[in-house]
Amino acid sequence: MNQTYLVVMAGGIGSRFWPFSRTKHPKQFHDVLGVGRSMLQLTVDRFRDICPPENVYVVTNRDYVNLVQEHLPDLAPHQILGEPIGRNTAPCIAYASYCIAQRDPQATIIVTPADHAVLREEEFRRLIREAVVAARQYDVLVTLGIHPSRPDTGYGYIQYLDDQANRLDGTDLCKVKTFTEKPNAEIARMFLDSGDFLWNAGLFIWRAEVIIKAFHDSLSDIAEVFDEGASSLGTPQEQVFIDQAYSRCPNISIDFGIMEKANNVYVLPADIGWSDLGTWDSLHRVSDRRDDQDNVVDGDAILYDTRECIIKTPHERLVVVQGLEGYIVAEYDNVLLICQRSEEQRVKEFVADVKAKKGAGYN
Repeated sequence: MNQTYLVVMAGGIGSRFWPFSRTKHPKQFHDVLGVGRSMLQLTVDRFRDICPPENVYVVTNRDYVNLVQEHLPDLAPHQILGEPIGRNTAPCIAYASYCIAQRDPQATIIVTPADHAVLREEEFRRLIREAVVAARQYDVLVTLGIHPSRPDTGYGYIQYLDDQANRLDGTDLCKVKTFTEKPNAEIARMFLDSGDFLWNAGLFIWRAEVIIKAFHDSLSDIAEVFDEGASSLGTPQEQVFIDQAYSRCPNISIDFGIMEKANNVYVLPADIGWSDLGTWDSLHRVSDRRDDQDNVVDGDAILYDTRECIIKTPHERLVVVQGLEGYIVAEYDNVLLICQRSEEQRVKEFVADVKAKKGAGYN
């Protein structure tokens, strides 16, 4: 029996990717990379040789359950876990972990976001297999850490101890010293220069019993809720229990609630061509579709005197662009965004203003 399970977290809206990512159709259900597969489909594809299809679970907002079923038609209904409300990653991971533990108490679980890009997939799979072996052998919480390529202020950072005394025996897993939330530019530069910090990829590997014990140790309020209702998981009573459980769970991330507090956290440094694809600029960085003027185009576009732009528009609409440098041109449904790449952090501001001035039909 294959006791490796995959949990895909697919409930976010991805508002920084507006107008492409919208409340009714977030970015994990889009073909962001222009390869004919949605981010959710690419994520599950990435683990095809690591765990069997029947061991894949997707946690999403209840409003997106049908979308998940459309994109992953081979999943059985019990493999799609619908959250009644968003409560961040800790309740999401608790829900999936308790479901899997009910089915297989000896399960090893991989947790991944649904909307990240990995360019070096073979190396990624090699590292995941190494982490799974370690998690089966040791009572550890493992996370994947990305070697930083720039002092990016958009990621959390993991400080690790890279010496033999702080490695897990027989592995490349290093003891984690600290987690740091998104730093300012000066601190991010210090982290990069020090050489002992990694980007936090939000990807985890552990045994079901180890993460459930960690919930008892660090987030006992969530553990108590799921302990009470664990027997209803996988039964007709599950939805009623989850509605009640989520109303009692705090809104807290797994990083803040558990990973920053636990003393059995190890990180596996990785160089896998990773991006969280959280912003338009990140899509520009990972795309292999650049023309000779460093433009990334997904759509039917003719460009003149234009460089360093990212243009993503409907393929059935011809777009002609002249004289732009360093811009985002993005159209989806009833919204067209034209914005300097250097100002993309304002996209959330634009979304808030549009909702206030034009109503909810545009977000």
